[in-house]
Amino acid sequence: MGSLRFGRRAVTLEEAQRQVLQQAQLMKTEEVPLEEAFGRRLAQDMTAHEPVPHFRRSGVDGYAVRAVDTTSAAADAPIRMEVTEMIPCGSVPTKAIEPGQASRIMTGAVVPEGADAVIMLEMTDRAEDAKDGTVGIRKAMKAGENITPIGQEVSPGAPLLERGCIIGPGEAAILATFGFHRVPVFQQPKVAIFSTGSELLPVDSPLAPGKIRGSNSYMLACQVKGAGGLPQMMPILPDEAEVVEKQLLAALEWADIVITTGGVSVGDKDVLVDLFERWDGTLLFNKVSMRPGSPTSCGMWHGKPLFALSGNPGASYVGFELLVRPFMKASLGANHPLLPEAEAFLDVDYSKGSAYPRYVRGTSRIEGGMVKVRPAGLDKSSIMVSIKDADCLICIPSGGRGAAQGEKVRIMWLSEN
Repeated sequence: MGSLRFGRRAVTLEEAQRQVLQQAQLMKTEEVPLEEAFGRRLAQDMTAHEPVPHFRRSGVDGYAVRAVDTTSAAADAPIRMEVTEMIPCGSVPTKAIEPGQASRIMTGAVVPEGADAVIMLEMTDRAEDAKDGTVGIRKAMKAGENITPIGQEVSPGAPLLERGCIIGPGEAAILATFGFHRVPVFQQPKVAIFSTGSELLPVDSPLAPGKIRGSNSYMLACQVKGAGGLPQMMPILPDEAEVVEKQLLAALEWADIVITTGGVSVGDKDVLVDLFERWDGTLLFNKVSMRPGSPTSCGMWHGKPLFALSGNPGASYVGFELLVRPFMKASLGANHPLLPEAEAFLDVDYSKGSAYPRYVRGTSRIEGGMVKVRPAGLDKSSIMVSIKDADCLICIPSGGRGAAQGEKVRIMWLSEN
């Protein structure tokens, strides 16, 4: 037996996360068309190079006027003004407003020179009702009313978007507004995903005695894609150390990250343990004081991480969320790579204590302004059916007692980003 197999020193989850994030290097950047940037992470801060709006813009349909001309206007005593032109949205006024004049204007159109207010259509006697080309103004206006001045929304040089943010609908609208038709984004990490174990069958195989279909690779591929990576599901690895080593080292030549699931416990067939004893990489840790997934391991090979996750579906899922996703987010410029935390109240008794903190897949609800959480289905690391229902991880402190209903607990929100 190798010395690592039974002589493991457990590190806390916080220490494991610190070590993993310390190894994260920013991915290279590339420019892509805006329409191909959706869902990607921005590779640099973006600032405004022009004001918004870049012209004085009408906020309503109505008439552009000089406020001083409307001082004595009232609903029962309208002031009549000469209508000089119609200004639709997208066109440029051809005439400045002189004393006693008004221009019909649409929402979003350019306010003509000389005008300093726009009166709503509803506060006028419409020009089409007047045969002499005038409009009746029925309200006194203040200078600036219903006009958006140049740069009110955004001034030149103002920050728009931070490096590392995900380009969603709002970000896409901002980038388009400022003419960023090509966008600098981080390259998506290529992630090789291996499942180990001679008991595993391909997903399209019929069941056989003692065998199960390999589901972890598909689960992890979805998690990788949601975290901004390009997953590549690899062939199932047998319980043969030499084959595993050859396949993993070959994948580390082209992949940015390698993830394995299974083979990290203390059984004779736990081939990842053998690899970490023999390879020329650096082992960061091979045991984490957490349940599920305490044998979770991570090593670096020529600057690339190999995450060896537990073979149990629930433990593999949690290991990804707590360690792999933060690494990927940090590599893609995210300022806050760890799962966001909050406080909640336990909705049921949780009597399952352990020597290590537990990270229980949970579901949340709001009641009386409080977040209440409970485990999602059966809380066993080997059960994958409840994974689909979880929206958070419930943190149960170490110790034998678990936690009681109504007790305040720390939770970590699960998300696709």
